[in-house]
Amino acid sequence: MKTISLKFRLPLFVAVVCCLSVPVRATAAVMAGTGAGICSEFVTGGGEKNESRPSGREGAVRPDRMRCEYLENPEAVDVPSPRLSWIVRTDSTVYGQCQSGWQVQVASSEELLRRGRADRWDSGRVGGDSMRVRYGGKPLRSRDACWWRVRVWDAGGRPSAWSAPAHWHMGLLGEADWQAQWIGAPGQDDGPLSPDGTEPPLPAPLLRKSFGVAPGRKVVSARVYVTGLGYFELYLNGEKVGRDVLAPNQTNYDKRPGLADCGIPVEDNFREYTVPYLAYDVTERLRSGENVIGAMLGNGFYNVRGRWTMAYGSPRLIAQLEIVYDDGSQERVVSDPTWKVAEGPVRMDQIYAGEEYDARCEQPGWCAPGFDDSAWQNAVPRRAPYGRLRAQNGPADRVMEVLKPVKVEKLGGGRYRVDFGETVSGWVRLHGVRGEAGRRIEIKYLSESPNGSNAYTMKGEGPEDYATRFTWYVFREVELSGWPGELHPGQLTAEAVYSDVETTGGFACSNPLLNRIDRIWWRTQLDNMHGAVASDCPHRERSAYTGDGQTVCATVMHRFDAAAFYSKWIGDILAAQNPDTGYVPNGAPWQPGCGGGVAWGAAICIMPWEFYLHYGDRDMLARNLDGMKGYVDYLDGWADADGVIYARAPHGREPVYWMNLGDWCPPGKLPSDTLVHTFYYWRCADIAARTARVLGDSAGAQRYGALAERVRRAFHGRFYDPGTGSYGPFGGDVFALYMGVPPERYPRVYAALRDNIRRNGGHLDTGIYGTQFLLEVLCDNGMNDLAYGIMTKRTFPSFGHWIEQGATTMWEQWDGGNSHCHPMFGACLTWLYRRVAGMESDPERPGYRHIVFRPRPVGDLTWARYAQLTSRGEASVRWERTAGGFMLEADIPAGSTATVWVPLGDGQTRADVRLSHPAGVSFVRVDETAEVRPGNGGISGDRFHRYAVYEVKGSGRYRFTSGAGITD
Repeated sequence: MKTISLKFRLPLFVAVVCCLSVPVRATAAVMAGTGAGICSEFVTGGGEKNESRPSGREGAVRPDRMRCEYLENPEAVDVPSPRLSWIVRTDSTVYGQCQSGWQVQVASSEELLRRGRADRWDSGRVGGDSMRVRYGGKPLRSRDACWWRVRVWDAGGRPSAWSAPAHWHMGLLGEADWQAQWIGAPGQDDGPLSPDGTEPPLPAPLLRKSFGVAPGRKVVSARVYVTGLGYFELYLNGEKVGRDVLAPNQTNYDKRPGLADCGIPVEDNFREYTVPYLAYDVTERLRSGENVIGAMLGNGFYNVRGRWTMAYGSPRLIAQLEIVYDDGSQERVVSDPTWKVAEGPVRMDQIYAGEEYDARCEQPGWCAPGFDDSAWQNAVPRRAPYGRLRAQNGPADRVMEVLKPVKVEKLGGGRYRVDFGETVSGWVRLHGVRGEAGRRIEIKYLSESPNGSNAYTMKGEGPEDYATRFTWYVFREVELSGWPGELHPGQLTAEAVYSDVETTGGFACSNPLLNRIDRIWWRTQLDNMHGAVASDCPHRERSAYTGDGQTVCATVMHRFDAAAFYSKWIGDILAAQNPDTGYVPNGAPWQPGCGGGVAWGAAICIMPWEFYLHYGDRDMLARNLDGMKGYVDYLDGWADADGVIYARAPHGREPVYWMNLGDWCPPGKLPSDTLVHTFYYWRCADIAARTARVLGDSAGAQRYGALAERVRRAFHGRFYDPGTGSYGPFGGDVFALYMGVPPERYPRVYAALRDNIRRNGGHLDTGIYGTQFLLEVLCDNGMNDLAYGIMTKRTFPSFGHWIEQGATTMWEQWDGGNSHCHPMFGACLTWLYRRVAGMESDPERPGYRHIVFRPRPVGDLTWARYAQLTSRGEASVRWERTAGGFMLEADIPAGSTATVWVPLGDGQTRADVRLSHPAGVSFVRVDETAEVRPGNGGISGDRFHRYAVYEVKGSGRYRFTSGAGITD
């Protein structure tokens, strides 16, 4: 397992906040632009000399974090020409560096690659600083192994050493490559299933197949392509294969029988249906003689029952093991009716209802050679799902952390209450428990929302271990009943389970409350990441709500390497669009019961755009532009003559309240639904226009740009009240200022928003969407003092109020109602990273190709720091102010440039700023910050509103100091 170390020079307690030691396997965000102008300008422009250039034969930059389609060494890729990417590292004391060229070599084996025989592709040296390239070698076929390495040239034209080898394997690219059949257990209904769960759930089936490897034959390769719906575990010769749990990832797998007749106003007419499959290299697991491949199937989301959900069908498996021998011959072991099947010890498993396990029903050795399966039945064929089999392209769920109890309370009568310190999503694991056969240990996961049951019945044959397999729970505390004897230390741990995303960003500041708020959001977000989608809450609903997802996605990208995660989930959102109408449902993958409205479907525009800004990936925009246009055109169908909408989703029926929400979960009242709908109508049209412009679609840019302007005018014409000078409380003025109000109205709108917050005692009054924009809108309009006040409150409604009540995760409602694990309000935390610490990617040069460092010291903060492993490399900012002055230090990755805003005190000039490394740094101007706007009385909520602005042409660590210290 790996951790990311963000290189802050911080006190220990701060390092714990910023540089969380989370066991992870990385998925990468390593997108960058093309061209070599940035580094050549610094190295040769103006005759400046790079005095810190290291000596030696190797260059000053080196490649790292190699990825294929954003995944680390993926075992199955079904993109015919996949994209390869990396980041470039250099020492922070080496200035003005970049990648001036690159070379990729791809071979069919690691041995050939190490010998320099790139039999699949050798790009040769290619000039430029692109760190994402599309494979350009020989056409790739199903099952091809591809080993690759890269070297890069620095700004002075010197090459690095070759990277360590990485690899990817091609999956099964065509239907004809699949020789296996879908199979399942006899007696499980394969027809339409009732949504209310009237059919009792059956025990999880065990499936096995014995096969032989002739003695004396050498296996050179053995790979298995497999998936099971809803969930599966794969076994070979008695051992589980891989670290994945809750596999495969969630998608719209299939058509739902009977959906049209159940009264849910969404058509089962999505753009695409897919079934993810996985591949595993099992070469080292095969043995001479008898071998056994086995699987256990869980219901997952495929056969989910109860609540507002609807099943697709009964569990099923498809598996294809392909063996290659040293003489070139091949064998296949495929799933078919010759496989044997029996009931297993998982007697009940349901995503929402929980899991029950009876160890007396175990069949020891069932997936190992020598087991007698004569009493088992033959498997039966199953209908192939409607969805197309595709290689899983998002991170798998895994056990990512193990927590020990922080408190154990004995309640008597075999009952214990155990506290693990914070709310996690996953399960508890029993270790080495001894008791008599038939003893039932019940595990109650304590939560404010329904969690499902969990029970383990002992077999009584010695130390017994157990953990849930096919669902998860949300808990800080558990209550055990039926425990045999004393609960000893080490007999119980909590396993935090979530999609394998890596924490690559960290924030800390001098205010512990802000650090704590950021930390509880971090935990909340991870608790909600399962199946490479993000849920609204991980217990009660577990639905991939698109509205929650779009509002918080920028925060996620600032804290995690979420490129693979969002590549998969954004694909789900596009796939869930109705191709005939353009409607995007309120959840993707879609589940019945997902409420929402215009802002939910807007995810199809917002999330690809935010992905592009953060990772610089034009391909993401190209894949989604048609979907963006389709959704905007869908909304346009509801517009009145002025351009204002109240959408009657999903397709012209009488308005359904739960399908047409505006904002959501405020501490008091909601703004007008029509106002919110129109705001997101404008935002989607504006993003569609910007996307078209980036992609060179001039007609689309003109059309949707004109539409966005029409809607903007309609918004201002309909919702502004001349009598109050306001667009209304509860976020109305926030939306208007984010959009941009007419200059003549600005003073009154500014005053209205400031007065509204003051009337609320300095608290917010916004729902999830208004809150997303609130803090940055306040900061950008000279009211950062109010933003800081909102974030440091400890009374209702505030994050601090939650923490005062013991919250370790964020809540759904400000008053504590409903779920206590909802990440959506964390959308506003970009204010910490982009405003307080002050590091942001320039939207005109996305993917951190150009970085803007502009700290906003506010309130009693004396220091703040933020670091991120960007798509180009490590970038960070830290600032500190004392009575003696102000210090700002910025780390700029190789190939990036930056604009640095250094705060000035009253009366200070450029002459009061000192630079640690002047080479490559150009003074631009002294700027009166835009937060002091005409009409607001020259008031700024920032302590500093004058900046010395500098342009930095190249990489390195730059320190700026001024006399702008603490003055009060």
